[in-house]
Amino acid sequence: MKAMSFRCLTKPLATVLGSACLLLSSHALALDVRLGHGFTEQHPRGQAMIRFASEVDKATNGQVKIKVFANSVLGSEEKMLQAIQGGVQEFYLGSLVPFSVRKKELQIFDFPFIFANDSEVAKVLDGPVGQKMLDDLGDTGAIGLTWAGGAFRNIANGKRPINKFEDLKGLKIRVMQSPVAIESFKAMGINATPMAYAEVFTALEIHALDGLEHPPVDMFQNKIYEVQKYLAITNHVYTPVALVVSNKWFSALPADQQAGIRKAAAIARDFERSEEIRQAKEAVDKLKANGMAVTELSPQELDKMRAAVRPVIEKFSTSIGADFVKRFYAEVDKVRKVSK
Repeated sequence: MKAMSFRCLTKPLATVLGSACLLLSSHALALDVRLGHGFTEQHPRGQAMIRFASEVDKATNGQVKIKVFANSVLGSEEKMLQAIQGGVQEFYLGSLVPFSVRKKELQIFDFPFIFANDSEVAKVLDGPVGQKMLDDLGDTGAIGLTWAGGAFRNIANGKRPINKFEDLKGLKIRVMQSPVAIESFKAMGINATPMAYAEVFTALEIHALDGLEHPPVDMFQNKIYEVQKYLAITNHVYTPVALVVSNKWFSALPADQQAGIRKAAAIARDFERSEEIRQAKEAVDKLKANGMAVTELSPQELDKMRAAVRPVIEKFSTSIGADFVKRFYAEVDKVRKVSK
């Protein structure tokens, strides 16, 4: 009788133990990973990454859970990309400028006046040239999931309104720490001053700088209107941001989880681009409401800016790769013709 009871209990007990093992296994497979970026949670990019984390959770049935770290909590762009390369950090959203020494093609995004509007940018970046630039990151230890968004840069200063090209001359303007950007602004008669962005507000406050060039959304969120009086809409450069993942981490995932993450990245990209455009328009109005005088340069004055920077573009086209630059501009022209 005892032996029978034991046999009768064996199957239910095995079932219970098996279920417990499966439950423990599913919890063990759940991956808690980190995503870092340098923007506020209210920024379109910050909001998009919260959306991305949610979409990844759904797409992987809770097996990949992303914790988003905003405001450069995980370090500078360069440090976060180094962490991605080493597999210490799993996801990153931001500029790929730290890779531009090794991947010279990325320097093309510092060329002034490549793009005419946001729609044009999206089609080029999602096209064959943009996709190849992401694919070429493979040997860096990072995988480019998508060009997630970006924004056009404009010029603010505290000295005078900018109504014509000549009004730029002599202004001490903070520019990106990029040889192309520095020489482009110098060619326009500007005293181009590279500086870490974290130091800019104080420099403007004490008049060590006259101004800066930056997207309006960032200007508003960083309260640039407190230290600047004038904003000129030039849309001279479009700076894209990319969503990348550590190759070391991503390649170890099952194929279905990889596919789910790529799908979530596309959803977040579309959301981010839409929010970037919407908030850019709102930001200009908010800067006006906070006392900044906004001017928009005419096509004729913008042509003067283009003419001034043409020799710089020709110079850096050689160092980046003349064939690549030609292909990139050809893709822009193709998209532009189709859009007309």
